Amino acid sequence: MKESVWGYYLISFGILIFLFMFVITDKTSTDQQDYYLAKEISNAAMYDAIDFGYYKKYGELKIIKEKFVENFIRRFSEAASLNKTYKVRFYSIYEVPPAASIELISQSEAMNLTGGEDTQFGVVTRITAILELRNENE
Repeated sequence: MKESVWGYYLISFGILIFLFMFVITDKTSTDQQDYYLAKEISNAAMYDAIDFGYYKKYGELKIIKEKFVENFIRRFSEAASLNKTYKVRFYSIYEVPPAASIELISQSEAMNLTGGEDTQFGVVTRITAILELRNENE
């Protein structure tokens, strides 16, 4: 009898470990996906929003705020996962020097761990992107 109780304990412990690993893996993969998505999209949107007329006249990089936000939202909506709901917040966008602070808020996938309510975790990703010009002559 004692050996069978230990067997039940081991099996239930294995199931709990499996559930815990599943929850942690889902949260970290969501966080990594959102981070790299925001990083690549903000970089591309900044390059698309460069004001070349200003650069030609003054020799400094400048982005256009409205164009940056428009390009970021367009690119993000094309690349984001369709089964998640996102909130995108822009905290500070500077035209000269080009910099932007962005926050993405998403929810992890719904999981039913106990047989009752679905469990979701909120994932907040913040990124600050700065675009700089390197002079190859110096």
